Amino acid sequence: MSDWLDTQLDTHIRVAEDATDLLDDVRAVGAVLIRAFADGGTLYTFGNGGSAADAQHFTGELIGHYKRDRRPLPAVTLTTDATVSTCIANDYAFEDVFSRQVEALVGPGDVVAAFTTSGRSANIVRGLTAARATGATTLLFAGGDGGASLALADHVLLAPSTQTPRIQELHTFLLHALSEMLDAWAAGEEPS
Repeated sequence: MSDWLDTQLDTHIRVAEDATDLLDDVRAVGAVLIRAFADGGTLYTFGNGGSAADAQHFTGELIGHYKRDRRPLPAVTLTTDATVSTCIANDYAFEDVFSRQVEALVGPGDVVAAFTTSGRSANIVRGLTAARATGATTLLFAGGDGGASLALADHVLLAPSTQTPRIQELHTFLLHALSEMLDAWAAGEEPS
């Protein structure tokens, strides 16, 4: 009989295998981001909890580098300024933490990427709603059915799971795959 750890690994492997259906979507999202960066746009990311960490991870790979020495790519994570986030949460509401920042910073030609396991958090939904109102392209990294955020995304990378750990594990793979594409493009190379 397998123990809990075997079960966790088996579930991870099944989700990863089911994610092969997302590969064309990953390529399409990579092309959208390349076009945005080529045209002078910026990527803005956000999420809650572990998804905020994924949003920051993606931004770090783009501003720093993934594997190659190349120019930094313009990316901002909206959860990294505790002063701004707590000011908005206090003066307005936690649900407005991302939408207020999007309204202040984002414009047409930019891309806004929300990382979420359920797609149901009010601050995620409001952030994507604000992004659409600015004319930005919206991208959703989510799981399950994508929740209310699904209808607000121009491009969706939906993990085939409803389990938070499996969704976040797949989000890490997806952000790394996109980082490889963008890193290679910025260096004038082919992804490897």
